[in-house]
Amino acid sequence: MDEDAVDASDSELVQWRRDASTSRTVRLLWSLGVGTFFAAIGIIVFWRLYDLANQAGYGVVVIAVFAALVVTAFAFAVTSNTEQRLEALSRRLSIELPKGATLERAIDAVLGTIAMMGVIGGLMIAGRVVTQQGLLPGAGPFTGLAALSIPLALLALVLASFLQSVGAIDRDDRTIYLYEPEQAIDLEVVQSISTRQVGDAAILTLEYAQPGGQYVAGPRRIVVPPHIARELQSLVGERTV
Repeated sequence: MDEDAVDASDSELVQWRRDASTSRTVRLLWSLGVGTFFAAIGIIVFWRLYDLANQAGYGVVVIAVFAALVVTAFAFAVTSNTEQRLEALSRRLSIELPKGATLERAIDAVLGTIAMMGVIGGLMIAGRVVTQQGLLPGAGPFTGLAALSIPLALLALVLASFLQSVGAIDRDDRTIYLYEPEQAIDLEVVQSISTRQVGDAAILTLEYAQPGGQYVAGPRRIVVPPHIARELQSLVGERTV
C-alpha cells in the first residue's frame, strides 16, 4: 500500500499518513540515503582492517568474516520471520532488540547498506581494474562516482523528509490539520490549489487570499496522497464557484 489514508468514524474527517511505513517512495529514499552512509563507513573500516591483517598474512580471514557478516545480515533482513527470530535471540541474550516499526526501519537500513556497499565497492573495484589494465590513466571517473554517492544520499534523505506528510481534512470546519509539524490551514483563505503528481505523491501549491492586503501565514507547498489532493481541490472549488 503506497499511502495510508483513513476515514475516521466521523465522515467529515479524512486522515492520511505518508511515511516510510506507508509509501514505497519514502521508504526507498530513506533506505538508500541511510544505507549509503553506513556503506561508506563499513567499507572504510573493512579496508583498514584488511590492510592491517594483510600485512600479517591474514587478509583472507578478514574477507571471510566480513562476507559472513553481510550474508548473515541479509538473511535476517529478507526472512519472513525476522521479528520472531530476533525475539528469541532477545530472550537468550537478555537484551532489548528492535521490534515493530523500529525493526522495519532497521531492516530497510540493512538492505540499503548492503545494496550501496555493492554499488560503491563495485565502482572502487572497477577503478582499480581499469588502472591496472592501463585502460584509463587513473581511476578518477570511478572514484568520483563513488564519492558522489554521499551528496546524493544526503539529497535522498532530504527528499524523503519532504515527501513525508501526516494530517487530516475536516470537511465540516473546512480546515487542513498537519501534524508533523502541527499546523492548521483554513481553506477559506486558500484561493486556489495547483497539483503536480510525482510518483505516489501529489505536491500541492497553495495560493492564499490577501484580505485587506494582509499577508496570510501558512505553508505554500504540502505533500499528500493523490486522492487527498483531489479532495482538497474539490473543497476549494466548491467555495470559489
